[in-house]
Formats: sequence, structure tokens, C-alpha cells
Amino acid sequence: MTALLHAEGLSKQFAKDDVAIVALRNFSLTIEEGSFVSVLGRSGCGKSTMLNLLAGLTQPTKGEVLYRDRKLSGPDIEIGYLTQSDTLMPWRDVLRNVEMPLEVRGVPAKERRRVATELVARVGLNGFEKHYPRELSGGMRRRASLARMLAGAPETLLMDEPFGALDAQLRTELQEELLRLWQGTGQTVVFVTHDIEEALLLGDRVVVLGGLGRIVLDRPIGLARPRTVDELRVDPEFVSLHGELAAALKEGSR
Repeated sequence: MTALLHAEGLSKQFAKDDVAIVALRNFSLTIEEGSFVSVLGRSGCGKSTMLNLLAGLTQPTKGEVLYRDRKLSGPDIEIGYLTQSDTLMPWRDVLRNVEMPLEVRGVPAKERRRVATELVARVGLNGFEKHYPRELSGGMRRRASLARMLAGAPETLLMDEPFGALDAQLRTELQEELLRLWQGTGQTVVFVTHDIEEALLLGDRVVVLGGLGRIVLDRPIGLARPRTVDELRVDPEFVSLHGELAAALKEGSR
């Protein structure tokens, strides 16, 4: 597979009260085109900092990020980013929120509407096109945010614990929905999570981070696709992998 996204020697520090706070230190990672990589780590290990750097939203204190062998110096339209927090525009209804990336690109209104309508249907929001974010449940807002990210047809998707605030049943539904939408597209996904089961359900590969972005384990996942949570939980290979990742997380916290 072809290397698409490469981080080399990344370090990031922030100033607070004249003191330098290190969030990431000497982090290197290569993401292959078309892969689904789960990045697993506990709170405070630098996962979100890493993702912001890979998205070009912030610049490293040291090191560089390469996208298709060119240095990434800012946001790129080929990289979509779904954050933890809700970023839907409250003054736009669902359809106009989903249209936004196409509007920014100058796509004609008729084509924008066609693409947005199709995506709203794909994420299961038929009938809610004219609803505003305040009129939607948390799960519906996540679906709308996912549709908006997909509207720009980015070749790479960065996702920062997008389902972490949802209840278990809804989280499972959206995980399986994400896999359905991704499979066969050729898109590359980097999915940050603190949940072992989620990492295994989604990823072709799981990278476990310790403090300051130290890579504790980088493990290919050979579980057959399509995957569902109920089937995985009774799969002996899944149980073995779950134990291995749990041990790596524990090691990373030392």
C-alpha cells in the first residue's frame, strides 16, 4: 500500500504562565492509503494534539507532517476532520449544514443540493432536512456532522472520538454505520478513541499511545469484515486482541 500521510519527529508544546507544556514528543507515524487506523490511548496522552497536527490545524514545535510527500502547512481540502464537539452551524438547517463544504468550493447550488440530499439519506436523516441543530438529538447531530464531512469528498478522514459522548446502543449503531459508509470508498481513516472495543471493531490497524504520544504498540488487525459488535464479542481472536490492547494501554500509562 502507498504511504499517504506521514508524521516525522513531531513535538508540540504550549506556553502557559510562561511555562512550556509538552503535549507530544518525537512522534512518528505513517498512514497507508485506503486503510482504517484506530489510534487508542487514555485521556491526556496527546491523541487530539496529534490529530490537529495531522489535519494541519496547528503547526508542530518540531518535526513535520507530509501529505502525499508534500509538507502540510495548513488545512487541506482533501483532509476531512470530525471533532469531538458539535460544530454544526445553529442558523443553518441540516441540508444547508451538509451543503457547506460544497458551497465553500464554489459548487453550483443545484449540485450542492443533490449531493447533500443524497448524503442526508445515507446517514439516515430522511425527513429531518429542514430541522435545525437545536431540534435534533445528539445522535442526529453526529449523523449530520458525518454527512457534512463526507460532502466535500475528502480522501482522508480524521475523527476525534466522534461517538464518545453517546449512549452505548447509539454508539454501536453509528460505528457500524461508519463502516458501511467507508467500505469500498478507498478513503483513508484515522480514528482516535479511548475504547478498546471501538478500536477493534473499526480498525485494520490499532496504534496504542502512551504519555506524550509514545507508541506502545502498532498492531495490524486481521478480523474479518464486515464486523458487528455482537459477533466480535464471542470471537476468540477478538478476545485475545482485546487483552493485548488492554495490556498495552496499561503499559502506556506507566
